[in-house]
Parts: sequence; C-alpha cells; structure tokens
Amino acid sequence: MKLKGKIALVTGSAQGIGHGCALALAEEGASLILNDRPGSTELAGVVEAFRSEGHDCVGIEADVFDDAGREGLVADALEACGRIDILVSNPAYSRREAFLDYSLKDLRATLEGTLISGFHVSQLVARHMVERGGGGKIIYISSVHARLPFARSAPYGAAKAGLDHLARSVAVELIDHRINVNAIEPGWIDTPGERKAFDEATIQEEAKKMPWGRMGTPQDIGRTAAFLASDDADYITGSVVVVDGGFRWKDMRATVLASEKDS
Repeated sequence: MKLKGKIALVTGSAQGIGHGCALALAEEGASLILNDRPGSTELAGVVEAFRSEGHDCVGIEADVFDDAGREGLVADALEACGRIDILVSNPAYSRREAFLDYSLKDLRATLEGTLISGFHVSQLVARHMVERGGGGKIIYISSVHARLPFARSAPYGAAKAGLDHLARSVAVELIDHRINVNAIEPGWIDTPGERKAFDEATIQEEAKKMPWGRMGTPQDIGRTAAFLASDDADYITGSVVVVDGGFRWKDMRATVLASEKDS
C-alpha cells in the first residue's frame, strides 16, 4: 500500500495499458480518477469493478484529444477529488500507413492525439501541483516506437520520440517543485488495440518469438507506473524506462549455439 492517501488521474483507463496502470495504482492504495472518451461503453463497468474490489475511484468521461476536453477533465477531477498527486498521461492515436501515402489529416491527428494531448494534460495537472505545493508524480506512457523506426508508423514514432524529450524537458523545469517526471516505453503489449490491428494467429505466432515467450501485458506496464509513482522512485526524474521484455533485442540473439555450431 505504498500509494495509500494519494490521488491519481489516469487517462484512457477503461482498457489496455491505461487500465493496467490504474489497477496497479489502486492495488497500492491510491484513489483513482478514471477517464475514458465521452460515450464510453467500458468506463462505467470499470468503475463498478474497481469499487467492487474495494478501490476508491470516480469515472470522468472526457475527450483528451480536444483542448476543451482536457481542460474539462482536469477541472472535473479537481472538483471531485480536491487534488491530483499522480498523473499517468496515456493518450495516443495511431494510424499505420506508408510514409508516401500518409495524409496530413492523419499526421495532425497523430500529433494531436499523442504529443499535444500529453503536453496539455500534464501542463494542466502540473500547474495544479505547483500551486498547491508538495510535489507530485507525472508519468508519460511512451513507446519503443520512439527509438525504433518501424515502417508504416513514422508519425507515431516521431510523436512518441517527442514525448520522451518532453518528459526530460518538463522534468528539468519542475525539479525545483519536487515533481518527478518520467516516461515508460512499453514494447509489444497485448491490448485490445493490438488485437484490432492483428488477428489471433499473428499475435500467438509473434508472442513465441519474444525473449520471454509472450507478449507484454498491461499489468507489466502498470507495475512500473506504480513504482515510479511511489516514494521508492523519489530519486528518479527525467528518465525513460523501457519495459519490453527484450523486444528491442529479439532479432539480435544468436540462432545457433556455439556448441551446435562447432559440432
């Protein structure tokens, strides 16, 4: 219960990585402000499930891809709970398409939904943290796309790379306020979004190729977020933590053991 007495806002927390982060924070004792898009069919069920497990939480529908939506979310969160001690900033928009064919409309949507949304939500929460004093924790959910140049994902990778740099820059500016700012780079995580992009057979086949023999889970990311949100990470700021089960290195392993090669 390392987060008992803390209040955490997690954007996009009705499913996937956001849900994994929210659950991990709740299990460490934090009170949760859960967020999902307006008209979400999942948010109410997630709030009910959290409460049935004894976790303190509220749900707020808001569109974090929109200026007014982000402002409304933070205002409603503060009205409901009085303060925010922890922010897990988890907005992202991705459309896979070849660079030569990528539309400016989708480029702007990717930058807005991934980088600008992360900037604005964290700015609004940071202003509150600075005003009330006492420090705080800001955690951005980035991606290994920030450092790996995947085909058909140039805008998303660029946005996530920008998010990593944003985390470091914001950390520098908020040091004097004792606000820890860090980012997490998930690898290939088994989420509803991935299952929309890839069929079950592809997921299972690719999982076998992973060093751990499985895809990452939202819980893997959640446990890292809970650590960064705790006092155990008090001396960590401006860092980008990769949580990918060795995904970056999976194609760099020797495929033939030396003993087999020599035999």
